[in-house]
Amino acid sequence: MRSGLDPTEVYDGSITVRLLDDRTGTETVACSSYEEAIEVVKENQQSVTVAKISNRNTDVVFTSPDMDIDDWESIWHREKLRQSANGDEYDCPYDSVSCFADDLCVQCEIDKVQRQS
Repeated sequence: MRSGLDPTEVYDGSITVRLLDDRTGTETVACSSYEEAIEVVKENQQSVTVAKISNRNTDVVFTSPDMDIDDWESIWHREKLRQSANGDEYDCPYDSVSCFADDLCVQCEIDKVQRQS
């Protein structure tokens, strides 16, 4: 039996950054958004051998030896804008820029699950 307060939000860390260093090994950082993953890569790219971003399906979508993070971020923003223009219109009540009808932000996912209960 649990006591105290149960968490109101569940964080799944479905976007991951892997920081590979020849000396210290591999560190995996769970991120809640691509924006957070991009910041992790930018903060660590000079101190590691390779930085990789994996999406929710565990597909690697960015690898530092293949592309500059600033270039990838720019392409990612353009693609996100294109998808939002072509996709179902969705107005996030939390004003999250990364929330779409087919890819909800964490808060909207929680609301959706609560409505289904």
